Amino acid sequence: MTSTTVGGASRRRILRLAGGGLTLAVLGAGAAGCREGDAGSGGTGGDRPGGSGEPSAGGGGGEDGKAPKALWTRSVPAETYGDNDELVAVAGLVIASGSPLSARDAATGEERWSLPDGAAPGAPLLVGDGTLYLASGTYDGTVSGYDPASGKETWQGRLGKKYRQPRPIAVDERQVYVVAEVLEEDNSSHTNVIAGLDAGTGKVVWSEQRDLGTEQNGIHASVRGRHLVYTDFKKNLTVRDTSSGRQVWTQKTDKTNYGFFTVHEDLVIVPQGDRLQAFALADGARKWSVKSTHLTVFKEPAVVDGVLYVADSGRTVRALDPATGKERWQSKDLAAAGFQVPRQYVAAGGVLYVATDLDKDGGVAALDAASGRLRWTFNDGSGDHHAWLVATDGKRVFALHGKKLYALPA
Repeated sequence: MTSTTVGGASRRRILRLAGGGLTLAVLGAGAAGCREGDAGSGGTGGDRPGGSGEPSAGGGGGEDGKAPKALWTRSVPAETYGDNDELVAVAGLVIASGSPLSARDAATGEERWSLPDGAAPGAPLLVGDGTLYLASGTYDGTVSGYDPASGKETWQGRLGKKYRQPRPIAVDERQVYVVAEVLEEDNSSHTNVIAGLDAGTGKVVWSEQRDLGTEQNGIHASVRGRHLVYTDFKKNLTVRDTSSGRQVWTQKTDKTNYGFFTVHEDLVIVPQGDRLQAFALADGARKWSVKSTHLTVFKEPAVVDGVLYVADSGRTVRALDPATGKERWQSKDLAAAGFQVPRQYVAAGGVLYVATDLDKDGGVAALDAASGRLRWTFNDGSGDHHAWLVATDGKRVFALHGKKLYALPA
């Protein structure tokens, strides 16, 4: 399952073609790249309470529950809008959306390859079946796939001359799902389509025009089995059949938080103000609902390693059973520490790492995945207005803030 968002001033995904062909700079281990800071440099952390105050047993914790020292820090040409798919760790590399698109060695931070035109602003970095997918940075109507280890193009799909700016929104082992503008005779566009491209040949499997008034931007999407589910700026929650593109069901999500949702098995889980609700992918039937505390609303949910994590505006983090909504634990440690509301979640080694939106009291925090106890917090103190993003390869946790990329021990 892959989820993502697409949009001009919205968010996510990866690589591109340069000019008429692929101009790729592959760098050796000693190449200089855009680096700043030696390995081991990093931000500040741990000034807030870290649970019991004891050294963390895992999660890269330093002494007295303080954040660990960064393994390495680099300046990168990142251009992000705060979507989760703008930073990925794959094939021993970490890649941040930007121009040029730069892939760095996860262990050392050294640049391994780059694409001069980078990623289209707001387009996500989609990873599926060992391939990185993204819209062409030259806006030539193609969607391309790349070998993440080398940066070489391995796949290309095209909708045709009647469409403009196709962007991938989700991918599975069979298809790459894209949205694109429909061109009128005067070269204007008032409608858009959603389509499935064959992951082997790049040919169009199906194409369906979306309703008039829907937008190409701001789409969050995920694919699970035979269901493609997505939301948009118009607050529509829509499910389509992946084999034909047929719309299975749709409904309004008037109180949703910018369209963020998550999926688990046969359920789509959506925040609706002070309610977190789960709907069946097959028919849209509501399966369970959880209510937040007084005067708080739910934020972005995520299912990580089979556990549903969600925070509310009061900075309480909950771990739930995604199948039933039953609570496993509830933690108020972030609120007690003066830390901001998390909006992204990744896990490694029994530790849950969370990232916040743009805020001087935000950053990255490490929580015990079994209990929700706060281990440490990390912030570079730069005051940069960009949201924090996190990714992990299981050995390290990568934190992106503006144009600074940090590698922390997991």
